[in-house]
Amino acid sequence: LPVIRAACERLKAAGVFKYFNFFIESYQTVAAQLGIDVGGALLDVLLPVGISFYTFQTISYTIDVYRRRCVPEKHLGYFALYVSFFPQLVAGPIERSTHLLPQFFEVKSFDYHRITNGLKLMLWGFFKKLVIADRLALYVNEVYGNPGEYSGIPVVIGTYFFAFQIFCDFSGYSDIAIGAGRVMGYDLMANFRRPYYSKSITEFWGRWHISLSTWFRDYVYIPLGGNRCGPVRFLCNLIVVFLISGLWHGAAWHFVVWGALHAIYMIVSIKTRSVRQHVASKVGLNRYMMPHRLLRVAITFHLVLFAWVFFRADSVSDALTILSSMCQSGTRRVCVNGFDAYEMAVALVALGLMEMVHFMQRGRPMLPWLAGQPLWVRWAIYNALILTILCFGIFNHQQFIYFQF
Repeated sequence: LPVIRAACERLKAAGVFKYFNFFIESYQTVAAQLGIDVGGALLDVLLPVGISFYTFQTISYTIDVYRRRCVPEKHLGYFALYVSFFPQLVAGPIERSTHLLPQFFEVKSFDYHRITNGLKLMLWGFFKKLVIADRLALYVNEVYGNPGEYSGIPVVIGTYFFAFQIFCDFSGYSDIAIGAGRVMGYDLMANFRRPYYSKSITEFWGRWHISLSTWFRDYVYIPLGGNRCGPVRFLCNLIVVFLISGLWHGAAWHFVVWGALHAIYMIVSIKTRSVRQHVASKVGLNRYMMPHRLLRVAITFHLVLFAWVFFRADSVSDALTILSSMCQSGTRRVCVNGFDAYEMAVALVALGLMEMVHFMQRGRPMLPWLAGQPLWVRWAIYNALILTILCFGIFNHQQFIYFQF
């Protein structure tokens, strides 16, 4: 009971800051539809920095102590450092006490290879953020900020661009955070593993925002019963987890719809698995054959892409407008205001470079591969990447997307 009360207190504190206005406004909207005029004051307070992430870390610590997976930390300084470790405070990765806390007691010594590997990872993160994500944001913000002004090809391109923008933005931040921690001698968990190469929604959530998806699995899904219960309860557990995940990302109904869509994807995937395998065997498609794998990757990516529309739109109605605009003929031009042919060319080349690296990562991690190259090759790559960031980076103070969560 003390553990449950402590966890509930943390959740209530975060809930008041993030969701009080959302529920009050939703209640007022429903009441207005029924012709009832209700009052209700809204909060006008500054949201504490990183409240979602340090709330999750403290809850996991509390539960891990209760489960005897770690011993209570009696030193306030070490505990505060775990909660507010600056590289990952604002946007993760969400660390576990069993992984991060013991590292604070280790003696750190200078390690050239560890430091240079951390700097390389940070450099790659800056490339994804400044050259790709912030450039794609110019296009995406124009299209999604004016949902009624564009139709056809620009809306389709804007939706594809957002999928890569949010990946490069968030995985870029994660690379920077993990690299900064590595420079100082700390190991942070990996947060992304080429998620758009997933062959199913289940696999996607094992590759996307790994620290959050595993947090929900360990501290929400499994305690609810996971898949060790009846079929109805099992499906309800999935729905609850994804709805909470959607609401965690933002106090708005379009985030809830995004979570509900992924719950539906997951349920349909589980319920149709045997049928899909039977059909594939009948038509002679082996799950390990390249055409079958490419088809599964394409289907998974476009399901995720459809859900991203609700995630990026400012409201459910804007998302429906954008989906409707995609089906209209509209204009054939691909550029929009503030994004000309030059910007398009740079964006496509940068995306191609990133995907080439991702393709190479299928066989082995890039850092060990890079370490095995001649000195002149390594430094040519480093200098080219630095010059690319300086020459083609967008330095307009575009904040990281996940800072708002």
